[in-house]
Formats: sequence, structure tokens, C-alpha cells
Amino acid sequence: MNTLLVIAKEPVPGRVKTRLTPPFTPREAALLAEASLVDTLRTVAATPAARHVLVLDGTPGSWLPPGFDVVPQCAGGLDERLAAAFAGCEGPALLIGMDTPQVTPELLTVDFADCDAYFGPAEDGGFWALGLASPDPELLRGVPMSTPHTGAVQRARLTAAGLRVRDLPALRDVDTPADAQAVATAAPHSRFATELTRLRAMSHR
Repeated sequence: MNTLLVIAKEPVPGRVKTRLTPPFTPREAALLAEASLVDTLRTVAATPAARHVLVLDGTPGSWLPPGFDVVPQCAGGLDERLAAAFAGCEGPALLIGMDTPQVTPELLTVDFADCDAYFGPAEDGGFWALGLASPDPELLRGVPMSTPHTGAVQRARLTAAGLRVRDLPALRDVDTPADAQAVATAAPHSRFATELTRLRAMSHR
């Protein structure tokens, strides 16, 4: 079975989802980040795997469900932190972030029988998921992160290494208020959607 990894930041005001402010306050943005993280972790926990791992920048809180191994993120850029996350895996692994609360167990149930890698593109040009049958940190090191071309560069890195890549559906990351609304609409029963509705109702009182 695969290892499922979630790379995440502790939802601390001022450190997460800063592009949601304004219209949200830093505290409200952190509450949305926590809701997104809770949805993501619940989905991962519901997906059969050899290990469920949270690669965390920060300290675990009450939002962490049981069944996860928690490992700290290493220092360095995001490419180095992703590479280190894969370096800690033995056997096939699939890594996702905390920004796609609409993800489902069906999307995360992958089979490497006829491919070497899975790639989940994000609508903003990045990627929301990366799966490797044989985790190799060098496949990530040096990939420029947080650019409109990150996903294309990362996918090209996989194919240049001779890997057979299977694409997952494109998903929208929560970065901006428009993203938040679109994702909440796509996952209306999520904790994220509930929290977004609550915060917007409070702002109109």
C-alpha cells in the first residue's frame, strides 16, 4: 500500500492564507486554513494507506485526527521541503497540500501498477498532488515553486526522468477570496464551506 503525505502549516494567524486578507482578518484567514486542513486530513484518514503522514511546519493542534505520523518540515525552500518529505518514504507515496479541501478518497486511491508517477495539476499553474512509485528527492529539488509554471516544470521533470506519468483531475487551490468561494461551492458539505459561510454571515451583521 501507498504512503499518503500531507504537507501543511500550522494554522496561525498571519502565517497562513495571507492572500485572503483582506477582506478577511488574519484570524479569519487562519480559521479558513484550519477548516481546509481538517477537511484534507479527514479525507486522507479515510483513504486506505500503509501510513498517513503529516509533514508539518509548526505544532499539532486539536485539529489533528488520530492515525497520523507527524514529522517536521525541514528548512529551505518548498522544493527542498517536498523533496525531504519523499525522502522519508519507503515505497510508493502520494503527497498533497492543505489547500484543496474538496479532495476525495477516490482521488487519492491510486495504483502504481502501470505507471511510475501521478501528477495532479492545480488551476493556478502549480500542482495539488504528486505521487511517486519510487520516491526520489532529486525529482523535486530545483523546481521553481509558487510560479504560474511550477506544475509544467515539475511534470516535465518527471517525464524527462523517463517516468510514466498518469494525470489526476485539475483542482483549484484556495489562495484568494474567489478561490475560497469556488471551492466551497464545489464542496458544499465540507467544514471549509461551513466556516466560509459563518464568517461571511458575521461580517454582514
